[in-house]
Amino acid sequence: MRGLSTRHSGARAQLASPESITANAGGYGFRVRRCAPSRNDATKFLRRCRAWLVAAALALALAAFAAPAVAQTIDFPVLSGRVVDEADILTDRARVELISKLATLEAKTSDQLVVVTLRSLRGQTIEQYGVALGRRWQIGQKGKNNGVVLIVAPSERKVRIEVGYGLEGVLPDAVAKYIIEQTILPHFRARDFTGGISRGADDIIRVLTGDAAEWKARAAGYEPSFADRLKRTFGSGGSLALGLVLAGICVLLLAAIGWLFVNALVAFLVWAGLLPKRRRRDRLEPSHAHHSYYGAGAASSSYGSSSSDGGFSGGGGDFGGGGASGSW
Repeated sequence: MRGLSTRHSGARAQLASPESITANAGGYGFRVRRCAPSRNDATKFLRRCRAWLVAAALALALAAFAAPAVAQTIDFPVLSGRVVDEADILTDRARVELISKLATLEAKTSDQLVVVTLRSLRGQTIEQYGVALGRRWQIGQKGKNNGVVLIVAPSERKVRIEVGYGLEGVLPDAVAKYIIEQTILPHFRARDFTGGISRGADDIIRVLTGDAAEWKARAAGYEPSFADRLKRTFGSGGSLALGLVLAGICVLLLAAIGWLFVNALVAFLVWAGLLPKRRRRDRLEPSHAHHSYYGAGAASSSYGSSSSDGGFSGGGGDFGGGGASGSW
């Protein structure tokens, strides 16, 4: 009797425990465990909203980092010489004179300057296309990265001077912008493409062979804007990545504001008695004695060129988005 009484006392103590109550139903042991407070429906909805917002922000970030992969799908003209006139806007005489100037520059300094006119930008911005083209053609010497590409897209009315890594100190963005604004664009606005390209190439050559400090002083008022610096930071996917980053920032700001507003609203509704407070509930789960019964697992393009330059090719140079652009 004493043993029976002791067992009954232990059972009563176990049943009286607020944390664990053991029941026997059909030969299977179950434990009723008091759970931690569960969130109400409004709070669960808020949690799902936050998860979706975080997922959207991550997707935008991944898209920004994937933007340079766009270069793999761009169509490029064939590098047939130092002058590639795909848009056919240069006269024969201008092509010959340009080729001679550019060959002399390379012989004197080893710097490579290439002039290219495009039928179109193939759906890209000129910044995207410029750095991708420079890398594809590998203008400049390997290790020196001393290449420059003067790009003209008359259909989109865009022009760019793309500068290789090794010449960014000699031909910085401000100087490239100065040459575009002061030399090239006035000719283009007068529909003198030959004059604008020829004079622009002359100025680039003067910077590379002359007093770079003097040109930097002239270009003091042409420092790139904050947006231009961001575009350069993201390389060939500059414009796309800039848009994605700004969109991601907006999403995060809206998410933070929405989170604060919804939490404040839920707190007010609970305080006013319009929403139920968090409540405790019980759930059944198998006890340790029979847990194993349920199993652990239940729960190149074909475009040609109109110039020929004796088998000219890039020397292995690389580009990082340095340079400047303009439009007319």
